[in-house]
Amino acid sequence: MKGYAMLKIGESGWIEKDVPKCGPLDAIVKPLAVAICTSDVHTLWEGAIGDRHDMILGHEASGEVVEVGSEVKDFKPGDRVLVPAITPDWNSLEAQAGYSMHSGGMLAGWKFSNFKDGVFSEFFHVNDADGNLAHMPEGMDPADACILSDMVPTGFHAVELADVQFGDTVLVVGIGPVGLMSVAGAALRGASRIIAVGTRPVCVEAAKGYGATDFISYKDGPIDEQVMELTGGKGVDRVCMAGGGVETFEPAVKCLKPGGKIGNVNYLGSGDYVNIPRVEWGVGMGHKDIRGGLMPGGRLRMEKLSSLVTAGKLDLHPEVTHLFHGWDRIEEALFLMRDKPADLIKPVVAID
Repeated sequence: MKGYAMLKIGESGWIEKDVPKCGPLDAIVKPLAVAICTSDVHTLWEGAIGDRHDMILGHEASGEVVEVGSEVKDFKPGDRVLVPAITPDWNSLEAQAGYSMHSGGMLAGWKFSNFKDGVFSEFFHVNDADGNLAHMPEGMDPADACILSDMVPTGFHAVELADVQFGDTVLVVGIGPVGLMSVAGAALRGASRIIAVGTRPVCVEAAKGYGATDFISYKDGPIDEQVMELTGGKGVDRVCMAGGGVETFEPAVKCLKPGGKIGNVNYLGSGDYVNIPRVEWGVGMGHKDIRGGLMPGGRLRMEKLSSLVTAGKLDLHPEVTHLFHGWDRIEEALFLMRDKPADLIKPVVAID
């Protein structure tokens, strides 16, 4: 089979590999559509998870099952499926402890394009098919289904980590594809005011549709100062971090109320330390919580999130701004995500 791979840091291209083998609990899936993630950019051009050689990229896909193992009960060849970016080992001790995304070690539930070949290939392997795949709702566009792989569960997880409550004032840092889903998740959780940090008009318009009420730009001065001015010096109850770098935690802590919580799902691709201001953190005693987490994966997560779409509670269409057709457009879509033109939110490639 062919796949689009990271050859080494900074270099990518098409390679040939054997079709993956299916274990008794597993499935082999062919993609119907794949999406490009900023994580692919961090991995390929920044070497954020270290060097990888001839590793097929990609972790966002919807697909069709072509083979299942002898022990798989709920899926069969021909089924159209949702595929989460995180595919835990559900019999692991970490999963039993409630942290399935770290099954086998920290971040080890993230397998595609990390520990094994990803989804930018003619066929890909899914471990523990009954626990990780979900049936695609009838009539769902496979391109939209890609957004359920990672963007929705990751953006919503920031909201969960920040513990957004009814009536909260929430700051969402970064309104790219993940941040937009944090805006949507905060709105669904009952936030009364959602302050979004972002400047690209296409993202601002999408954020308005998802429930953002105020907008600020890092280009206009320190984020915390703008937030404090907007809130009359009170600050925010919760912060969802979906953008920025290690330095962005400093303004987040500064504008967070005592007792507030920061939920980070941002992939910190560079830098050695996260900056936390000592005084504004209450000299260590301000009850300002910082929680960072990899999104939960698995079948139940996919089923619950897809039910929001089928019930009309969540519209995924605004996320997909660039839809390509055919395998030969993968590279173009990947480089587009790297360069981030002004009209881009998310590129998806439909495999016709």
